[in-house]
Formats: sequence, structure tokens, C-alpha cells
Amino acid sequence: MTEPAVSIVDAMTDPMLFGPTFGGESFAAWRALLGGFYGLPMDEDEAETFKALTGRSEAPTRPHGELWLAIGRRGGKTQAGAVLALYEACLRDHRDKLSSGEVATVMVIAADRRQARTAMRYISGLVNDNPMLRRMVKRETTEEIEFNNRCTIEVHTASFRAVRGYTLAAVIADEVAFWHVDGANPDAEIIAALRPALATLGAPLIALSSPYAKRGVLWNQYRRHYGEGESSVLVAQAASRTMNPTLPERVVDDAMKDDAARASAEYLAHFRSDIATLLAPELIENAMRPKPLEIPPANGLEYIAFTDPAGGGSDEFTMAIGHKEEAAVVVDLVRGLRGSPAQIVEEFAAVLKKYGIRRVTGDRYAGRWPRDEFQKHSIEYQVSELDRSGLYLELLAAMNSGRVELPCCKKTARQLGALERRTSRSGRDLIDHPPGGNDDRANAVAGLVADALANRGPAMVRVKRLRGF
Repeated sequence: MTEPAVSIVDAMTDPMLFGPTFGGESFAAWRALLGGFYGLPMDEDEAETFKALTGRSEAPTRPHGELWLAIGRRGGKTQAGAVLALYEACLRDHRDKLSSGEVATVMVIAADRRQARTAMRYISGLVNDNPMLRRMVKRETTEEIEFNNRCTIEVHTASFRAVRGYTLAAVIADEVAFWHVDGANPDAEIIAALRPALATLGAPLIALSSPYAKRGVLWNQYRRHYGEGESSVLVAQAASRTMNPTLPERVVDDAMKDDAARASAEYLAHFRSDIATLLAPELIENAMRPKPLEIPPANGLEYIAFTDPAGGGSDEFTMAIGHKEEAAVVVDLVRGLRGSPAQIVEEFAAVLKKYGIRRVTGDRYAGRWPRDEFQKHSIEYQVSELDRSGLYLELLAAMNSGRVELPCCKKTARQLGALERRTSRSGRDLIDHPPGGNDDRANAVAGLVADALANRGPAMVRVKRLRGF
């Protein structure tokens, strides 16, 4: 890693750099933590702060390669991410390691476009408020700032495909605990795609997030490295007011009174213990057939279908078709489409008719329009008697007893694996997708299984691998 012109602590306190924003007492904990990450000498107070935040017994003697932060909301994570991005882009010179025409990129990755825009606004504000940094800018857009030292800062949304092909000077992973873990871009795959691009320049990976459930890359790094003094991966955990003492205490107190479990995660930085994964990964894996992805209709079988309508946006309009075999349910296909709901209903209706299906069950909260649209194609739409949580509990029971065969659809498997189960204050089990996630395909599968097993016959038997292709 190339030695910078100034240290991170000097940059945060220098009135000509970031001192006006980060030089005050309210950022003292951040300076101690980041100084420790970069292996800087510490005085006694800084060392005690560092040890309290990281669970380590000794102050560091060398820089670290990765920094994983579980910090409460309003603790200054986005501001710290912005100053780290500029420190790595503007105060560290990578040109001697770059090939002709190559550019080093500091990549700031957020869960969605809104968070990415927020991160870029912080970065742009720091740049344009500082005459020295502003003179370094060659070009600026809403998603990128290019500097005259062959380094750029780019903001991205979480996607393992989008992060490939870069030479990275640093990665700032913003709110990594809330990256999607159920769709096409699971958090572990994104981090795995980033590490080779960081290796060329020996660049740091810095992940900042409020904690959430006990799963995902942030939890895994916390479990493996928190308090481990010899690890090159530094993990810290701190409540909001520890990192930002200007946050009024009443904000935290009111949140604790409203929902203690949620506030403990959001403001005290505790990983939530009231949220559990509904389906174990091995349960899903064992239920999946190797192939085919979709089983075509066969004579002599009676098929059923369940649909989860969507009115547009990022949700998929999904449908699952299956049949009973002995006392088990075979999910023959799962499809999800985006676009015009009327066109999707027309396409789904054609598929239903191929399987001899004239009635489909659907989400009880979808309103009247699905019934009207399916009726145009002579398909009766029946509203499910169970809500979403009820459907998932039926699916859980069927999966636990081996009565479900799933298609080899990775997206469906990820959505099923991401489902969360928590107990409400009334004692009722609530099951849903994680924040920012989707469960459209999972819901269609759960509805299909619940409908198929509604009329229970003799003792249930474990489903066999029906097609050993």
C-alpha cells in the first residue's frame, strides 16, 4: 500500500483539509478508530478508545487490510465513508503501480440508488468546499468524480457484475448489512468479486453499516474477527452516541420505548436476536431437483397454481405451478416477470391453460384487478385464505417433513433462504423478506404448497428425487 502524503488523523484535523468538519471532539472516537486501522501511533486515550471499540486488548502496531464497522444509526458512518473515499483517492498516489491508461478507482457501493446518491452528495460537498481538492477535479457527474492524479471515485449499487473489471484503490461498502442477500446479487458474492480487484494496489476494503440479523457478511466478519488482535481484518462495534455524542439521548430512549429489539440494533449496534432464518440452507438444497428447471405438463396429472401479482416497480409478478405426487408437492415451474400486469396475465394464462388449469389462487392483498384480468382469459382468480406468514408456516412444515420438490431455480432458492421469522409483541410469528429484499417467487411457491396440501390425506411420505437426470 502506497504511503500517503499525510495520515488519516492529520487529514481529519488539518484545517486545510477536513479539519472544519472532522477535527472537533465529536469525531474523536472516529479518529482513534481510523488511526488504529491505518496502524498509526496512539496516545493513551486513543488506545483505550480503540480497544473499547474493537474488543482488542492491545493497540495496533501495523495497518489492517479490511475494516468492518457495526455502528448505530446517526453515528456518522456516511460522513466517515466520504472522508475515507477522498483520503484514498486524493492523498494516496498510485500512479507508479498503474499501467499506461489505467485508472485507480475508489468505489463506494450502496444498497440502492437513493443511498448511493446520499453518499455522493457527502463526497461532492467535501470536495467543493475545499479549494485544494476542488483544483484536483477534472470531471464530476452525479455518479463519478475524476481527479487529475489518475484516480476516480465512483458510486455503485450492490451488484457483483458491476464491480468487475476495475483496478480498485479502495472500496467503501455502505450499509452492507442491508445489501440484498436473496436476489441475483448476494452480499457474499459481491465481496468475493471485489477482493481480486483490490489486490493489485493492496487497497483496503472498508464496510460500514448498522447491524441487522445474525447472518450475512457483516455478521460473519464480526463473529470471526471481533476482538482478534492478530487479525489483519479489523472489526469494530459501537453505539450511535459513542461515535456521535451530539445525537440527543432522548432519540435513543424514545426508540427503545417504541421497539426495544429494533432500537438495540439501530442505535446500540447489537445484532438482532429476535430475527431467525425460516428455512435452513440444507433444507432448501435437499428439496431442489438437479434438473429440469421446468417440468412440462404430462397427461393424467392434475395441476394447481398460485400467483403473487405485482403492479409494477421492482417486484416481480410471479406464478408457480405444481402437482401432488403421493402425499408430496412437486413444484413444476416458477416464473417471474416485470412489465405490464395485463400482458403478464395474458402470458401466464396461456401457460395455465397448457397445464389444464382454469383456476389460480393469489395473494389476498392484491385487490380486485387480478381477478378481473384473469377473468378476461377465462381463468378464475381465487383469493388465498392465508396471509403471507400463514403460507410460509405451511411451507416450513412441508419442507421439514420432506414433502416438497423444488425446481433448480437459484433466485427462488435465495429468496427462500433469506426469509425471516420473528415473533411480534402479541406472540404471533411474522415471516417476511429482509429489508430491501424480495420474496415474490418464494411467496408463489409457499402458496402453491399450502394449497396443494390443504386437503391432507394419509400419512405424509418423504418426497423422492423424481427426476434423476
